[in-house]
Amino acid sequence: MTASPGSSSSSAASSDGLRSLFVTGVQNAHALEKQARQLMERQIERSGDYPEVEQMLRRHLDETNAQEERLDQILDSLGEDRSVLKDWFTQFMGNMATIAHVPADDEILKNAFANNAFENYEIGAYTSLITIAEAAGQAQFIPALKQSLEEEQRMAAWVAGSITC
Repeated sequence: MTASPGSSSSSAASSDGLRSLFVTGVQNAHALEKQARQLMERQIERSGDYPEVEQMLRRHLDETNAQEERLDQILDSLGEDRSVLKDWFTQFMGNMATIAHVPADDEILKNAFANNAFENYEIGAYTSLITIAEAAGQAQFIPALKQSLEEEQRMAAWVAGSITC
């Protein structure tokens, strides 16, 4: 016998699919925060001539560490693990992206452009996670995700402002 579209087995499959999508999204965000940490740590090492940039990167690095902890807590609550492969790969890419800017005379500008794009990518990731959490019945995680989203929005606004002033 085949389940009808409105049946409970169809609903359960849909719920399982949304939960799986949410878990994957949280694992991806976790890896993204690992990459962000690598980018900022490398940029902090080289931002001595730009104390305001260094200060903002340090502040956002603290926020990034807290975001990663919040994502770890979500995964733990769901009985899931982070993706070690995704974490490793994104950390590697973060280091490579920063190293690529080092020889440039305009390293600070290239970093600002990259940070602008990266912060907005993170905003998209957290916005999507909040939407998926709502659809998947995981509303208990929304406050933590919204906190991370607000931190990313503040940093994106600062980066965008630093490019235009």
